[in-house]
Amino acid sequence: MRSFMQIKIYRGKFIAYAVFVVSIGLALGALTCAILLDQWVGNSRNEASGAFSRVENSLQYDSDRIEAFMQRVYSNSGLVSDIRSFLGNNAEGYLTSRLQGSQYNRPLVSFPDDMKSFLSNGGKGDITQISLHTEQEGNVVSFDNNGNTSYQFRLPNSDETFRETIQRGFVYHKKLSDPNQISRQIGEFRFLVSSDRIFKTVQNYHVDEAAAVSDSGDVYLIAGNGRGSEELIRRIMADGRTHGFLSTGFMDRTYFVTFHSNEFDYRFVSTVDLASLIRQKANVLLIVFLIVLAAMICVLLLIVYNLREDANFLRRIIASIGRVKTADFTPVNPARYRRNEYGMIARELDDMIRQLDRHIRTNYLLKLKQQETEMKALQHQINPHFLYNTLEVIRSSALVHSADHTSDAIATLGALYRDIVKNENIIPLGSELNLLQKYLKIMEFKYPDRFFYQFNVDTALLSLPTVKFWLQPLAENFFIHGFHPESEFNLLLVNGWEEAGRFVLEIVDNGNWISEEQLAEIRQKLSRGDDASVDSIGLRNVYTRLRFFYGKGFSMRIDNNEEAGVKITVILSKEATDDVQAADRR
Repeated sequence: MRSFMQIKIYRGKFIAYAVFVVSIGLALGALTCAILLDQWVGNSRNEASGAFSRVENSLQYDSDRIEAFMQRVYSNSGLVSDIRSFLGNNAEGYLTSRLQGSQYNRPLVSFPDDMKSFLSNGGKGDITQISLHTEQEGNVVSFDNNGNTSYQFRLPNSDETFRETIQRGFVYHKKLSDPNQISRQIGEFRFLVSSDRIFKTVQNYHVDEAAAVSDSGDVYLIAGNGRGSEELIRRIMADGRTHGFLSTGFMDRTYFVTFHSNEFDYRFVSTVDLASLIRQKANVLLIVFLIVLAAMICVLLLIVYNLREDANFLRRIIASIGRVKTADFTPVNPARYRRNEYGMIARELDDMIRQLDRHIRTNYLLKLKQQETEMKALQHQINPHFLYNTLEVIRSSALVHSADHTSDAIATLGALYRDIVKNENIIPLGSELNLLQKYLKIMEFKYPDRFFYQFNVDTALLSLPTVKFWLQPLAENFFIHGFHPESEFNLLLVNGWEEAGRFVLEIVDNGNWISEEQLAEIRQKLSRGDDASVDSIGLRNVYTRLRFFYGKGFSMRIDNNEEAGVKITVILSKEATDDVQAADRR
């Protein structure tokens, strides 16, 4: 990260990207948490709805059972008779009356036992109290949790036992009429359905706090923690909404939902504390947080990777420009290609530097090398005796022969030196062969009828670009080291042809051999690419210039011929000659 943070443009980009990614991550995380919270609240509402439906079904079931019992009473005269005995008497009076009205041939009917078995499942059902009232008082049959039956007789209708509150339960009022005279009312049944037993089933549902509220405002806590829960329920009832959120503190909020029972005159209220809900689901929220955090880190790492790569390319571009400004064309590893503008620019700059280096080498440095070569050729390589001997030959020829030969010799020498001192440093190979031919013609004047030469070069090689004046030093080596003045047949051949992927040029003579030790030393130094390849100034100069001009596509080999003389082979790859031509065109 440090590599691109030092660049102002990428530092700004990274900060902007980081702010954007963190903002999006936080927004997505908050949205996900909100969706999950809404789903959990919805699940709590569904649980509350299920609990309310369960209570309603239980109350409706008890109501239906009571209606069935009333029908059972009217259809059974024995039950009506026993109820008459029960109504308005004490325990002794009830037992005496029912015995007096019994018949030996009929079973004794017990109104309390019939109610216990039919309505209360043996006294363990939801109906815990049944009372039969006259206008002033009433008698009570109660069932405890163990199914035991207890009786209370002749209690005033205003007694606490008959007070109707939601804490005790729901009371069903049923008028008892005389079966023989419907308009005549015998009394009134009051069936108490216990709130404790009805709402006990709500505990099977996942509700934090729940309560039943009567129309009069009484609150029965089904699930909760005492007075605080009761106060919260009263606030919800005062709010008037069927569902919503209610503030319970500085940062605390509670979701509530209410259901109204039109048939049984009460409201079912359920609440969910969001703080408690979040604590219960902390593991899920932690997983969401970790996923969002991991996603943000991955995106930021991807951004860092791309910015670092772009910064490296920009730094490479700046470094390349600096190298060009300081003329530092030292080869560097090529830029790794990327399919974007930075990658292409960096790659093109590297290529431009290589081309500039080649252009400078082939034009400016080569020009300096050529000037140095010409100076060496004038000062060292061209034997001064050659000029003196040639002039002596011309003088002798002028004395012995006609003036035409003298004119040709002088013209050839003048043409040779004019071509040598021309400013062109890069010429076609055909022009270089013409220079060599003029030199060899002069040698024919020097050694008449004892020296012969022949060129066998394919036309495909004549247009190849090359440096000037490198064939003459190779031929001069023959006259210095291999020529036999006393021999009548001294031969120099220049052969050139094209092969697959390369061009081959040979300079072959029939002079002296080179010793094996010296030949091995020359080959070793040439393969090493040393500028001081050999002791011969001419051969060293030629090798250095050609290797500098053609690069790795050039090679030179020196061998002894089988019969006599030396063969120098110059090999040029087509790729190297194409590169030289492309650079020359630029």
